[in-house]
Amino acid sequence: MTASKQSGLGSLTLQEERMTDQARKAEQFRGFHVPGRPLVLFNIWDAGSARAVATAGAKAIATSSWSVANAHGLADGERIPLALVVDNLRRIVAATDLPVTIDLESGYGDTMDSVDQTIQFAIEAGAVGCNLEDSFPANGKLRETGDQADRIRHARRTADTAKNRFFINARTDVFFQRAAEQPNDIMVVEAIERAHAYADAGADGLFTPGLVDITLIARLAQASPLPLNIMVGDATPPLRVLAEHGVARVSHGPRPYLAAMKALEEAARAANS
Repeated sequence: MTASKQSGLGSLTLQEERMTDQARKAEQFRGFHVPGRPLVLFNIWDAGSARAVATAGAKAIATSSWSVANAHGLADGERIPLALVVDNLRRIVAATDLPVTIDLESGYGDTMDSVDQTIQFAIEAGAVGCNLEDSFPANGKLRETGDQADRIRHARRTADTAKNRFFINARTDVFFQRAAEQPNDIMVVEAIERAHAYADAGADGLFTPGLVDITLIARLAQASPLPLNIMVGDATPPLRVLAEHGVARVSHGPRPYLAAMKALEEAARAANS
């Protein structure tokens, strides 16, 4: 007999109850993206780090692909098997009641079907959103804007089929393509163009790691049709300043993992001295 739970709406199976809860969390997560009141994500890598960040008062949980890979002794760039990424996600979701978004790098696959399958796996494991980047994992070069828009469009359709308002955070690696002859303001123009293409394809947010100049951040936040996500680095302006200039989401990326490993190393060194 199928397990069920009584509710005011009648009898729900455990699977239906889980899907309803996931849909609720997806709506909640979407609502956190408010320009001027940034959602702060202190990125994690496993169930234990997720619990620690949740206990500290986080609104949502986000993985860092770099941190997850390194925690498993591997390098970033889709070198960690997707099955292991999804299994790790499933454990994280089970460890917290908060909405969980996953860093899926470039979607684990060159074909649209591969991206669709990756998104489906993430949703089935309980995620309410993902990062999906527009560079090739092998060399970091940018995909053509139209090609990436098609990948986002397929991801959107897959998420919508699952009846889940899955938040697709379109990461652009424009600011990792720096060249001496290419000023930052030219890259902002390209990022704006990509933001419009990705929004038309069904993306929900724009993630621009590598962008730290507050004037350019403000320009992009104003011009982007998508809420802007900035990643913390050594030169990133303070959270208050980012908020004042229209940022809607701030990610800490691999920094929490690096800090934790440094503290562990120092404690181990002290214990052995």
